[in-house]
Amino acid sequence: MTAPETRTGFIVDTLVDAFADLVEADQTAFRRRFRTMAKDPFSFYRGSACLFFADLEGSEDRWADDRTSRVWIQGDLHAENFGTYMDGDGALVFDVNDFDEAYLGHFTWDLQRLAASVAVLGWAKALSDGDIERLLTTYLRAYLDQVRTFAEQDRDHEWSLRLGTATGAVEGALQRAQLSTRIGLLDSMTVVEDYARRFRQSSTTRLLDDEEREVVEAGYRSYLDTVPDSKRLGSLTYELKDVVGSTGFGIGSAGLPAYRLLVEGHTQALENDVVLTMKQGAVPAVSRSFPDAHAERSFEHQGHRTAVSQRALQAHADPWLGWVRMDGGRHHGVGFVVRELSPYEADLDWSELTEPDEIDEVLDQLGRATAKVHCVSDVDDESTPLVDFQTEDAVVAVVDGREDELVAEVVALGLEHGARVREDHQLFVDAFRSGRIPGVGPGAG
Repeated sequence: MTAPETRTGFIVDTLVDAFADLVEADQTAFRRRFRTMAKDPFSFYRGSACLFFADLEGSEDRWADDRTSRVWIQGDLHAENFGTYMDGDGALVFDVNDFDEAYLGHFTWDLQRLAASVAVLGWAKALSDGDIERLLTTYLRAYLDQVRTFAEQDRDHEWSLRLGTATGAVEGALQRAQLSTRIGLLDSMTVVEDYARRFRQSSTTRLLDDEEREVVEAGYRSYLDTVPDSKRLGSLTYELKDVVGSTGFGIGSAGLPAYRLLVEGHTQALENDVVLTMKQGAVPAVSRSFPDAHAERSFEHQGHRTAVSQRALQAHADPWLGWVRMDGGRHHGVGFVVRELSPYEADLDWSELTEPDEIDEVLDQLGRATAKVHCVSDVDDESTPLVDFQTEDAVVAVVDGREDELVAEVVALGLEHGARVREDHQLFVDAFRSGRIPGVGPGAG
């Protein structure tokens, strides 16, 4: 076979291996997912973390030792996985905001994946390679500077990007989030009839039959046992008011079964009811290529892993965060993660960023936010026994005196992988159109 044919086969085999079970469960959802991935190289990159890590198999990483090879990483760190949220202490924060792929791995993997995503975005904005190199250098220098600051001051739990510390487009995102309201979210998703609130029917919701509803309600009651006592201050009664099936998540979660739950808020006033999401946890892409036996023994299921990962990577996690293993129905034995659907969550809008200077200001902050999630998830956090050392000390030790080498290496890898993503996208589109991906080709459904 020619090189493109060989690469196409590798892409198809990797996607099939990663998603075959989910494709079989819901071919329509995955056909939509793959059509979204076909839109452009960045959309393809967002949906193919499994391919990124499959490409890393067998490669050497001179920055990985017995500690820096198994830190908590986000696992799918691309430019659009940052945004705003309200932390558990009530502060609006800009940070990493997606933890579905989080796992233990090399700290450099997050840096490389982010670098490649910026290279793909930069190409789409017609930035020169020189501009992209400078932007990636800014990101990496900021990361290393913040890691060293944490090593010297040990204040990783206190530091964050928030109103008063963020600048430019990041500050703008926080200011827009500040204008959001819980009642606005509720009004967009629910109706009030006979003095009771329930979900409104829409294209992204699905009514449940009695059997499925009973299984989900039982799952909700079981989930409550996973909310720590220290966090159980968010509701007056935790009464479950309504539940519906749900769709409409991002590219990475397409095809995963999910529900929305409407729960009593901290008073009986209808204006502060809470919307929760209950979504099936998926096998993280990192673990498919680089499984960690100790980590696998520590997780009851993928929903548990996702929730534990988020608690590890966020200094002040969502007080509603928890997990459940479904007992009965078509999802019997499957793990789900439960979290609040917050009105204050918003991704950074990259379409508004066009000039290198304004992107540079953002990437400096993304580098520091990446350092924060790596360094906060270590021995200082009692909820993360899997990392029993100071991540910042481990990273500083392995890069000390060689910062320039690390920056140059990751910049080069980012540009190289970004170019490969553009080529892979075209190969993927051709394979998809010609029906080479089982179950989701043009003739399916």
